[in-house]
Amino acid sequence: MLPSDAQFTTLRPVRKATVSSVSKYWERLLGKATAADRDALADPLTMAGLDQFNANIENFIGTVKLPVGIIGPLRINGLNAHGDYHVPMATTEAALVASYARGAYAATKSGGINTAILYEGVIRTPAFVLDSLLDAGLFVEWVVREIEPLKARAEATTRYGKLISVEPVIDNNIVFLICRFTTGDAAGQNMVTIATNAMCEDIAARCPVTLRAWYIEGNFSGDKKASFLGMVTGRGRKVSASVILRAEVVEKTLGTSVKAMLAYGQVANLGSLLSGQLGAQAHFANGLAAVYIATGQDAACVAESAMGVTRMEARGDDLFCSVTMPNILVGSVGGGTSLPSQSAGLNILGLKGTGNGAALAEVVAATCLCGEISIVAAIAAGHFSRAHENLARHR
Repeated sequence: MLPSDAQFTTLRPVRKATVSSVSKYWERLLGKATAADRDALADPLTMAGLDQFNANIENFIGTVKLPVGIIGPLRINGLNAHGDYHVPMATTEAALVASYARGAYAATKSGGINTAILYEGVIRTPAFVLDSLLDAGLFVEWVVREIEPLKARAEATTRYGKLISVEPVIDNNIVFLICRFTTGDAAGQNMVTIATNAMCEDIAARCPVTLRAWYIEGNFSGDKKASFLGMVTGRGRKVSASVILRAEVVEKTLGTSVKAMLAYGQVANLGSLLSGQLGAQAHFANGLAAVYIATGQDAACVAESAMGVTRMEARGDDLFCSVTMPNILVGSVGGGTSLPSQSAGLNILGLKGTGNGAALAEVVAATCLCGEISIVAAIAAGHFSRAHENLARHR
């Protein structure tokens, strides 16, 4: 027997959380879930501020609390991030914060991490289906001629987004347009989607070449996916960070030697090559996920952000360490940055609000470099398993 419509009333999308809507959901959930589960998610502090979650979620039933640790002070000498930062990291993985804190201490003892944004541009790649290869060529020709009015149409939807390039890619009768935007201090995923959609609607309305269909995203951009396009051109902010670790810091702080770290680095790079990694790095995803969650970023973007290259080279007796990350998607405004806990994370960094998006991206890259330094040192010294045994299993 099929369930009645009445049984599904509360399963319809609820966009505005109220005490009544939360209670109705929990009436349905209690049975498998317990009253203690309800109280853990729908706690008094959460229930007292329901309105602050409405822009970020539907069918609201409560909030999840994750442990948050801190690393630092981490000294950063960047084009946008300057000073000593305490970086919040939200994770359930024991030993992670300790590892990043150790890398931050070693980097700061060596004078700090140099950072710079090399490139910026969040992309959306709409796809257009035409009748033939000839029509695809005529379509691209028209888009090129009309680029200025199309740019104006896209930018009319946003105060901060700027369309900086449109790059066509033709596969016979299908055309992808790589639309690249700067997004101010926001990560900008929704911003570029809305702007690109307005541009596409204008194309569909005015283009003299017949379109069989068009789609706002042709699955070409690498949105929340690792891709060669993202690795080469980037899809957010491309950031490079580096530090020269003094030999005595490597020995006293990291418990190993420059020679040992370089020897392991050679083997790790071979492993990256043989396994077909997009880039060569140890564990960007750990640091990215922890900082993204702590500061209100879209955690799913770790899928594309966790690409890049870690380098370690001898500089005299010292060790040059760098990361270059082409897909850091973060913002100091918008998204989840206004939620209470995530707002607190940005305030701890001193990077909440307008004017801080670029600095936040540099802090993220510097944090990932700290993680690379620490894990390479731990494996090179044979300490990796022991640290996890002591801090994770038998804490």
